[in-house]
Amino acid sequence: MKKICVITGSRAEYGLFYPLLKLLSMERGVKLQIVATSMHMSQKFGLTYRAIEADGFKISAKIKFPLPDDCGTPVSIGRAIAAIAPVLEKLKPDVVVLLGDRFETFAAATAAYALKIPVAHLHGGEITAGVFDEAFRHSVTKMSSLHFTSTEEYRRRVIQLGESPGSVYNVGAIGLDNVRRAEFFSREELGAQLGVTLSENLACITFHPAMFEMAAPAAQLKELFKALDRFPDLQVVFTLPNADRGAAELIKAMHTYVKKNSARASAFTSLGQKRYLSLLNLSKIVIGNSSSGIIEAPSLETPTVNIGTRQEGRTRPASVIDCPAETNAIARAIKLGLSPFFAVKLRKPNPYGDGLTAPRIARILLRKAGRLGVKKSFFDLKYGKA
Repeated sequence: MKKICVITGSRAEYGLFYPLLKLLSMERGVKLQIVATSMHMSQKFGLTYRAIEADGFKISAKIKFPLPDDCGTPVSIGRAIAAIAPVLEKLKPDVVVLLGDRFETFAAATAAYALKIPVAHLHGGEITAGVFDEAFRHSVTKMSSLHFTSTEEYRRRVIQLGESPGSVYNVGAIGLDNVRRAEFFSREELGAQLGVTLSENLACITFHPAMFEMAAPAAQLKELFKALDRFPDLQVVFTLPNADRGAAELIKAMHTYVKKNSARASAFTSLGQKRYLSLLNLSKIVIGNSSSGIIEAPSLETPTVNIGTRQEGRTRPASVIDCPAETNAIARAIKLGLSPFFAVKLRKPNPYGDGLTAPRIARILLRKAGRLGVKKSFFDLKYGKA
């Protein structure tokens, strides 16, 4: 029996993992271990571990620790490592599966590596120059034995970091599996679930702290608010930011904006995968600095206004409009994204794949689990080709 442990820290991340979890749960030779932690265990973020259980999965362990806005990122990482390590010692998985670049992902990789437990990492090799996550992601790559990248460019970058080409697989972005298989809510159905009437002129907005920007996150968000004020007929739905340092100030500002613009604005802490994708599908435009605007929205032919440097370095689909966090620039980008002229760019292929990522990952995990180790040789590009 192969023990595969998947660690998830947020409802959004769980939504990405869902198609892989479903496949692994149906394998007779696999004991699937799910560890819920970080935002899943926070009352402030909706105790979203319950969504995992509602989908019929058994959670092997629930781990709570203070989040960055409670105690600072360094302390949160240290507490997370200390909390995750004994759980992994008890579960003794053959491989730990992690996704992305957040602080809790880094903490889980550190704990697993120190315990000599192999790590399989999704979405390595990417660049997001505007946040701490950039360094966390590459650090997780170096602690991982198996790599699943979302594009060929990212596969080459993981190899550039010294990873053996035989351990690095370009499988596409797993979020597109959800888009491919989605049965979207209608405008009326989604509106009823959210308790709002959704118009045809709808914008989905997700704005996270970008700590390496010159301007403070709250100042950037104020620029976005002023740009939105120039589009009074645009209904805006905010999906609130994650647990990064500085998020609490942004959440407070969003709630204040919604209160002042209650006729056309609303905000939600956690929508879940189906409701979020339905919102993207129904929206005329996506605005903010979330990776979903770059990876998932293009497959739904929804234009994205990407603000600031948080996603700087990611491969850009044709449907993404980049702009600085400045009122006039944001307003120009929104106007362009809503124009009929821009619609032709929405039909171009998404460079992040075809929505068949989870089966590819599952096949490789089933073949490799139990045969992986943590000791690796550095692959030097001087001595071979990727």
